[in-house]
Amino acid sequence: MPDILTVLSNLFSLTSVLAILGGICGGLVIGFLPGLTSNMAVALLLPITFTMSPIPALLMLTSVYASAIYAGSFSAILLHTPGTSASAATVLDGFPLTQRGESNKALRIATFSSMFGGAFSAIALLLLAPPLSRISLMFGPAEYFFIAIFGLSIIGSLSSGGVVKGLLSGILGLLFSSVGLDIDSGFPRFCFGYNDLHAGLEFVPAVIGLFSMAQALVMTEEVQKSIQRVETPKSSEWRVFPRLSEIRQIKTTLMRSSFLGVLVGILPGAGGDISSWVSYNEAKRFSKHPEQFGHGSLEGISASETANNANTGGAMIPMFTLGIPGSPTAAVLLGALVIQGLVPGHEMFDRHGSIVYTVIIGFFLANIVMGFMGMYSTRYLSHITTLPNYAVIPVIVFFSVVGSFSLGHSMLNVMIMLSFGFLGFLMRKINMSPAPMILGLILGPFAEKGFRQALILSRGDLITYLLKSPISLILIALTILSVATTVYLGSRLTKSAAPPEEYESLTGEKH
Repeated sequence: MPDILTVLSNLFSLTSVLAILGGICGGLVIGFLPGLTSNMAVALLLPITFTMSPIPALLMLTSVYASAIYAGSFSAILLHTPGTSASAATVLDGFPLTQRGESNKALRIATFSSMFGGAFSAIALLLLAPPLSRISLMFGPAEYFFIAIFGLSIIGSLSSGGVVKGLLSGILGLLFSSVGLDIDSGFPRFCFGYNDLHAGLEFVPAVIGLFSMAQALVMTEEVQKSIQRVETPKSSEWRVFPRLSEIRQIKTTLMRSSFLGVLVGILPGAGGDISSWVSYNEAKRFSKHPEQFGHGSLEGISASETANNANTGGAMIPMFTLGIPGSPTAAVLLGALVIQGLVPGHEMFDRHGSIVYTVIIGFFLANIVMGFMGMYSTRYLSHITTLPNYAVIPVIVFFSVVGSFSLGHSMLNVMIMLSFGFLGFLMRKINMSPAPMILGLILGPFAEKGFRQALILSRGDLITYLLKSPISLILIALTILSVATTVYLGSRLTKSAAPPEEYESLTGEKH
């Protein structure tokens, strides 16, 4: 490790500080807008770094990465509209709190959790990069297939409308994920002669439709009312920092979700959306009050936001040490490293150690600064929930359309968003959760690719190939345990008391 004084002098130079602040502000704005993902934010700012020196360039891009992931929680909590796909799980508990006039509580928990998860991942990146990066090299097609199966096993526990509806929602997600060209034969599946569907259904427009457009359609039923369904907001006593009692409530979730976020981030291609859903499920599994999940649980918000921000540092561990990005955004950052003349690997730590460690420590600092900026901004963001629906609906529709169109500049994405919006509206009417469908859309291609590759490499002996790895056996055991605990959790929730009458009066939903 280089001289710490050299690292600190690089970090606290004027250009580095401005790069961090500029990256945080840019990421907060882009992450708040539905459809503008973190990898899009980094890609948009990448050309600006061509003329910059390596340290401020990489500090700005990593700051954008962290803050864009976090800012997705703003619209997820306030408008039932995840700003990024990694914040989709935050909707489940953040929005019910907003409806009860507790948006400030939800935002400060999301902010504190994001800051904690991001800072934790930065420490992991600093201390554990080389040994942890070797884990990703141990995973082959069989292991990735069983990871996807393990993820799919939590579908039943994600639904607030019952296990059967949850499974049906998940099956629909898997069906939609199969649209496009077959990965082996190239034969079009469910394209109905429409060539633009050969690439499959874009995930982000589907998420925007299921959550954002569906919420806009629900709000049209009561255009004179506001999102916040109470006369006097309970969050009128504004606080910047979470109460000590709130931190005690989520302390276990913070640590568990941080570890899960980093570990999932190390695996190439997993991403923040998978880590947030897995963490959310594990928080519900180990919670003393699982019946509160989906109705405004602070543990649910903390699990999602801690994991998706912890995923950022985890995704950069294999990127820095092996040149293998752990997420799409990390892939763009890898391009930035190469543009700056830095080749990932042991040599980069030896020859350019002052640059690498300055960026890593700057990433830690960016998460802390991001947290404080977010906490002070929640007071003003909460006012959105007091606006009448007729003022909010056009804003949601506008950003949903623009966010969908911006992905490839294609009207097909807008049509996908509108179709999933109508589907999401119908699902809300029959109390079917869209969360399992989202998980099916994410993990469907993941599972299919791993299975197809395993089928080819097995040379006709598929069972032996799938079961020969100790990691595969561990994942199978975890899947069986997941299914068993889901069944137990379902029976436990059936015996527990129903949600408070206050929730039903605020949302108009019965559970």
